[in-house]
Amino acid sequence: MKSHAYDKQYPEFTALGLFPVSNEVDPGAESITYYAYDKTGIAKIISNYATDLPRADVKGEPHTAQVKSVGASYGYSVQEMRASRMAGKNLDARKADAARYAIDYTLNRIAWAGDDETGLQGVLSSGNDVPLYVIPAGASGKTDWNSKTAEEIMVDINGMQKYTARITKNVERPDTLCLPDDVFIDISTRQIPNTGYTVAKFIMENAPYLKRIVPASELAADSDINPYDVNCAFMFKKDPDKFTFEQPLMFYQYPVQPKNLEITVPCEARTGGIMIYFPLSMLIAKGV
Repeated sequence: MKSHAYDKQYPEFTALGLFPVSNEVDPGAESITYYAYDKTGIAKIISNYATDLPRADVKGEPHTAQVKSVGASYGYSVQEMRASRMAGKNLDARKADAARYAIDYTLNRIAWAGDDETGLQGVLSSGNDVPLYVIPAGASGKTDWNSKTAEEIMVDINGMQKYTARITKNVERPDTLCLPDDVFIDISTRQIPNTGYTVAKFIMENAPYLKRIVPASELAADSDINPYDVNCAFMFKKDPDKFTFEQPLMFYQYPVQPKNLEITVPCEARTGGIMIYFPLSMLIAKGV
């Protein structure tokens, strides 16, 4: 029996590292509320001694998200502990990793797609007011970027940026572009003939405001998280003032609970999902 163990590899979860995370809410909170304020009123030309000055004011609208617990547990018997010690394998640590993985998987899914049963929102959830942009077909008659030239891909990305600029009067300027893994690899390695440029390098030098392009397997058409059934791109402003992934309680292991000849360790995290303060600061593009 080899002493080295070969653990099965799983896809990386992107949400916790990609989205702004907020831990400011107390874990005891049952809900999170924030107010969105808007300015009202308009000035006008007035005469001397005017008494009818227009009133300017602000109005606030509350937005609330529920905070829910995500739980898992692991356990091992006394004999399993003896056997793992004899074999030189750290069984309890592997089981803890499995519980952490189970909770992180659920949190990642909520961050991207939300949870319909509890009403928690994700960035791809329907009803969160994030604009949808449909990628137009290129000269090949297809919309996917694997079938498009670098110039056509550049037109698509600038079209996404122009759409955001138009509907926000150039207030919002998304700086991060997330792509399915295969699309990211294609544009990062495909060379533009006689230029020494890859498609990704060409994009980064010519797309206004764009600072980074990153892969996210959750956006693939065959992902069980993507609700659109086609490859999607997600463009957003990476700024906690625009949106946050609410995590009042990160992964927490409670003290061991012995029962007879078994030990159980409960694990928990608490989340409010994604809170989007400015939905027009992001955009979902279908068909890449």
